[in-house]
Amino acid sequence: MKTTYLVVFAFFAFIFVSFKSINLSDNNSVLTFQNTTTIVGVFDGHEDYGYNFIVKGEDDNEHTLTFQKIDEALLKEFDLNATALVGSKFKVTYQTKILVTKDADNFEEEHEINTILKLEKL
Repeated sequence: MKTTYLVVFAFFAFIFVSFKSINLSDNNSVLTFQNTTTIVGVFDGHEDYGYNFIVKGEDDNEHTLTFQKIDEALLKEFDLNATALVGSKFKVTYQTKILVTKDADNFEEEHEINTILKLEKL
């Protein structure tokens, strides 16, 4: 279990080192991962909060990776809102953005936004 936490910590540490900050007019900032990432995963369905894929981590354990955004053209090609593709294997290329906002108590909150840029059914 400690290994899992260490892998997750190392992943997020790498992400934060690789980010650049962009200030927005409403005092929010977006930290953007500068590169795209490609994974292979099994589509696990669509929920209100995003599109879920099951992926194997470096520790050979399965994890759910959720994508909150996808290009409309990709949705026309692959109808991820239907159940027909659940269980299908995909190569997914995506970009991660971290939206940093302040809550009512002026504490920073981070929201990870994964956007699918390319899909290839395997």
